[in-house]
Amino acid sequence: MRTLLTHATLIDCVEPRAQPDCSVLLEDGRIKEIFPGGAVPAIGDAETIDLEGNYLMPGLWDVHIHPDYLSLAEMPLADQVTLFGHRLQAGLLESGIVGFRCAGAHHFMDVAWKRAFESGQHLGPRLFASGHFLTTTGGHFLTSGHALEVDGPYGWVKAIREQIKNGVDHIKLNLSGGIMGPAWDLHRHSFLLDDELKAAFDICKLREFKVMAHATNPTAVKAAIQLGAHSIEHGYILDDECIELFLEHDVWYVPTLSISHLTPGQATNDWEHRWVKNRNLSHSLCCRADAASDVHQAGFIKALNAGVKMALGSDIRPLKDAALLELGLWVRDGATPWQALVAATRNGAAICGVGDQLGTIEVGKIADLIVVAGNPLDDINQVRRLRLVLKDGRVVADKRAEAR
Repeated sequence: MRTLLTHATLIDCVEPRAQPDCSVLLEDGRIKEIFPGGAVPAIGDAETIDLEGNYLMPGLWDVHIHPDYLSLAEMPLADQVTLFGHRLQAGLLESGIVGFRCAGAHHFMDVAWKRAFESGQHLGPRLFASGHFLTTTGGHFLTSGHALEVDGPYGWVKAIREQIKNGVDHIKLNLSGGIMGPAWDLHRHSFLLDDELKAAFDICKLREFKVMAHATNPTAVKAAIQLGAHSIEHGYILDDECIELFLEHDVWYVPTLSISHLTPGQATNDWEHRWVKNRNLSHSLCCRADAASDVHQAGFIKALNAGVKMALGSDIRPLKDAALLELGLWVRDGATPWQALVAATRNGAAICGVGDQLGTIEVGKIADLIVVAGNPLDDINQVRRLRLVLKDGRVVADKRAEAR
């Protein structure tokens, strides 16, 4: 199958600029050739799609997600699995999010959907599975339904082996508290003893599994980096030594600004106001988020300016809205639209280990692409003006008629 995309304004997420009037030839699901400056090749039997100057860019990634927070009493497991698949598909088709990295899902529902999408049984995004969110007794995330409480060095080792046995891509470890939790679950508190930490990281290292570390305070962040974490999630409080360790050990940072920034008092546009209204957080949780927001932003900017590797993850739902809100918060907090776009495309693929295949528009890469009507380098919210979504070089969502 060959498709030629013509008259594209190309944002390849390699060069920080929009390149006008490009053509891109797709063949067998990959980018075969890129023609700059109005050059239109002889195409033979290729289907031609005229993009009419719209912006062609890599699809988006959200590298910190969860299914909806529902207990089995609220919704049977089969229905929860179905709902999660629907949410993932909506993220792809309605918002152009081509890749997701899961940060905790009970009963390995993320593994099930990963396999279903990869087999072609169902159309959906690329999904990287974590299985359960592993925490301690009395740890973080318990009300989500996706946490598994484990204790003691061997308890952690056994739980990690269970995740591996069930087909996960990475291991999600909880080292500390959070903002969204009961009064005893505080993000300034660390949860694991030294022997538990060592055992957890040792078994991951032996089995060559990357650790996605929920670490929210300097003590937890430093421990995770020094023990070999692949990524630090949240990092609500970062000191200068944390930044130095990120750079020294070449560790990823996923700041999840949405957790501390999306409250009634902080919402700044219609999308944020609608989300906050629908989310309807309790007053106490809003207060906790508001109190953490400035420090969180300061650490984010410190990491950004220092050149820490950063990828975009939202940690909120619904999945079709989450990454778009997080993109807006990155720019609101001081990132340039280019930095935000790279975090949500090139770096999203890279943190998942597939940066050599996805995340940019370059010859030889898989053609997971989106087309939007405005320039997100001028206004990051132009990514919301979605026109086309392509997966493996095939159009899977066409919204051009809706825009007319």
